[in-house]
Amino acid sequence: VLLPVSYGIVCVVGLFLNLLALYGFIFRIKTWNASTTYMFNLAVSDTLYVVSLPLLVYYYAMGDNWPFGVGLCKIVRFLFYTNLYCSILFLLCISIHRFLGICFPLKSLRWGHVRYARRVSVVVWAVTVVCQSPVLFFVTTSVRRDTITCHDTSSKDLFGQFVIYSWVMLVLLFCIPFLIIIVCYCLMARRLLQPTWGISRLSRSKKKSVKMIIIVLVVFIVCFLPFHVTRTLYYSFRSWDLSCQTLNAINLAYKVTRPLASTNSCLDPILYFLAGQRFMKFAGHKMPGKPQNEMALGIVPNSPLGTSNDTDTIAK
Repeated sequence: VLLPVSYGIVCVVGLFLNLLALYGFIFRIKTWNASTTYMFNLAVSDTLYVVSLPLLVYYYAMGDNWPFGVGLCKIVRFLFYTNLYCSILFLLCISIHRFLGICFPLKSLRWGHVRYARRVSVVVWAVTVVCQSPVLFFVTTSVRRDTITCHDTSSKDLFGQFVIYSWVMLVLLFCIPFLIIIVCYCLMARRLLQPTWGISRLSRSKKKSVKMIIIVLVVFIVCFLPFHVTRTLYYSFRSWDLSCQTLNAINLAYKVTRPLASTNSCLDPILYFLAGQRFMKFAGHKMPGKPQNEMALGIVPNSPLGTSNDTDTIAK
């Protein structure tokens, strides 16, 4: 019951929020900056994943019986891991971009240009797709009695190699980005909390930056960290001679954290809402009609005082 219900909620909520975000990015943004570029790619990644969730909802609702063939099984699992690590890497890009804007505002004028952001986005997609392509090889289905299982790991013969591959992905695409983000946000927080002369607008800008820091850390701690911890334990325990009770307990924990990892598709749009002062107002007028006059999306403090000189606007 847990998996079909949770995946169903993520599918409905995530699809609505990300389609709304894509509509805003494509039809309402007149000028893009680096943050806008990264957020757009993040929304694309989330959308590609949530459109595959109805298959998983049906699969788990039918008692783990997969009727769609081995090809779609591979694609669904591939989309999960691609979205997972695309989200991590694009959140890393957003974090580094904001770090440069706050701590090194002059350098950010060059390295934070939208031209570099587009190139970085292409690299992120390429790296993620290449790194996750082995999933298409490892993942398979198996038949037991009248039930077809769509595994999210591999066959028993290849499980040892799959565990090694998963460890490499854990270090390269989760641990290293997570450490970089922690360092960036610690330095950003120290800079933002320094007493400075300014007006109320500066205070609002700082509060917005702090909110962005909190949201990204919440996404990592709630969505990504429990999943990677329980998955690592589950894979390791399967290789050891442990009791069935212990294996079932860690397997249950792993199943609980898998939907949590998917909820990043619902939490990521919060970044877009926080990025612009009027994005929530735009969300209330999402259908064509009277558009908003102006919206700052993806604002990055690019001056020593933390204000923005790289602003996107909503087309009238």
